[in-house]
Amino acid sequence: MTTASQTIQGLASAKDLFALTKPRVMSLVIFTALCGMLAAPGTIHPVIGFTAILAISLGAGASAALNQWYEADIDAVMKRTQGRPLPAGRMDRETALHFGIGLSVFSVLLMGVAVNWFSAAFLAFSIFFYAVVYTIWLKRSTPQNIVIGGAAGAFPPAIGWAAVTGDVTLMPILLFAIIFFWTPPHFWALALFVNSDYSKAGIPMMPVVAGRQSTRKQIFGYSLILAVVAIAPFALGLAGQVYGVASIVLSTIFSVFSWQVGRSTTTRPDDMAAEKRLFKFSILYLFALFAAVVADRMIAA
Repeated sequence: MTTASQTIQGLASAKDLFALTKPRVMSLVIFTALCGMLAAPGTIHPVIGFTAILAISLGAGASAALNQWYEADIDAVMKRTQGRPLPAGRMDRETALHFGIGLSVFSVLLMGVAVNWFSAAFLAFSIFFYAVVYTIWLKRSTPQNIVIGGAAGAFPPAIGWAAVTGDVTLMPILLFAIIFFWTPPHFWALALFVNSDYSKAGIPMMPVVAGRQSTRKQIFGYSLILAVVAIAPFALGLAGQVYGVASIVLSTIFSVFSWQVGRSTTTRPDDMAAEKRLFKFSILYLFALFAAVVADRMIAA
């Protein structure tokens, strides 16, 4: 007979497996992938479309699980990650590794069999890039980890597009580029007020290696590049006025917030209002910008 304590432990294990997938990060992956799918020319059967999003979600979860398997040692040092299943001692590393590999294989096969093998290969590469190129190679070796590694989080809209069309054209490349150039200012804004965590763990994040002021200047620089890339679909005639207005307004606000970060000189995390404001707005920015992509496409249709 199953005891109450065994039932609770079973539920806790399922909860921890779910936590390995980083559900908050996955929500952004799902959203941008869905936007890429809805913005693509042509149509896709709702069941196949749902399956594609499911496969992308599982692939993102697999990447996150493999990331936490490899980074269990530094997660145990950093305050904001100590509650994760591995550093908290609620799960062993072997379980996380098997879960991540199994989910990776299943997600790619599901995408290939149910959707198309081009998008499946794309998904497989994105998992490899995040788990191996970013997590194992870049993160502990260079302050450019977020810059180069940002590509891992930029793949979903292009994969969503490929699920519909079976190819990749200029528009999904621009959607990829938006997330790619959005990642450094978004993540460095966070890194500025959790800098002590990264320093303690020995992770060469930009504020740790180059200092806060250099990082702030780079945040502003990347925000200007992001603005150009974000407006490019409209400027190149790939998106209409709805997207054009949204991209200009949102990017202007993002640039102003980044400029305020660039002017800041505070070193106390509690006083970093500009950094925290930019970090929070950056999430809204990406959701709103990609929603505008879809709205523009629906109006044009």
